[in-house]
Amino acid sequence: MDARIKVSLEFSISESGLEDALDEYDELSVEGLISEIVDKSVACDEIVAKVTDGPNNLEEYDAQQQAS
Repeated sequence: MDARIKVSLEFSISESGLEDALDEYDELSVEGLISEIVDKSVACDEIVAKVTDGPNNLEEYDAQQQAS
């Protein structure tokens, strides 16, 4: 029988770390990056990542930095 597991994850990352991670995994969003990391670590049939707070891509990060 399959199991569906839902988790909440919060992390902090430096600007250069975010840029490097998105570039290394050739992803355009944090959601895509998290999905790739989890998929490579554990064999999963379906992975859905959702950013509920904070920037999901570099454009949103830049906008957040300019607003501060």
